[in-house]
Amino acid sequence: MCAGAGMGVDSGLPDFRGPEGFWRAYPPYRALGLRFEELADPVHFADDPELAWGFYGHRLELYRRTEPHAGFAVLSGWAKRWPTRVFTSNVDGQFQRAGFADESVAECHGSIHVLQCTAHCGRPPWPADDVAVVVDPETMRARPPLPSCPSCGSLARPNILMFGDADWVPDRSLPQLRAHTSWRRELRAADVPLTVVEIGAGTAVPTVRREAELASAASGALVRINLREPEVRHGRGVGLAGPAAATLTELAAHLMA
Repeated sequence: MCAGAGMGVDSGLPDFRGPEGFWRAYPPYRALGLRFEELADPVHFADDPELAWGFYGHRLELYRRTEPHAGFAVLSGWAKRWPTRVFTSNVDGQFQRAGFADESVAECHGSIHVLQCTAHCGRPPWPADDVAVVVDPETMRARPPLPSCPSCGSLARPNILMFGDADWVPDRSLPQLRAHTSWRRELRAADVPLTVVEIGAGTAVPTVRREAELASAASGALVRINLREPEVRHGRGVGLAGPAAATLTELAAHLMA
């Protein structure tokens, strides 16, 4: 399974599609003229940490409150029937919340539920379970105290690969990605057919689409679920134009028929 931002929309999560979509989700940033790409920049943790943690602190609490939609239950049911792994660019942790084991999920952009030290003191990324960030809803700025590194006391930041990010610590994500790649190679070596279900992955940031196309290249068994961009241009697979929850539920009904 491969999932992009569109996978979370039916759970009520914003997909930040274009500045207008982002500003509808976060009106205060419209007044500031700040786009998602500008806020998701690690430079703010050095230059304006209250602004940085206002953005990520709000998202952290949003993702904690969000319940995975019915489509996740469909995927979880399939995972109980067939060997399954997940490759996702989403940082929201929704697959784990839906019951997928952490070791079966490869998060290529990291996770908002994990923190890292901005001073690179040597501490490995750690869970953000005990972190609570108070955000002013009018200004979207975080109020002190801000999250800090338990080892050295320096400012902490989410363990997420941001735009132009040279400071991301990939210690947690790299083993996930290596395990995912090894799994695919083992299947290919054993001549085990692989079906790839890709959900909500757009072309603006094509990481997930490329992974899905690469993984399904030998079998041609790609199912692309996308409300706006369902086309399978290389012709090896099928595209379904629809939202994640309804389309997955309908597919599950067909499989049970």
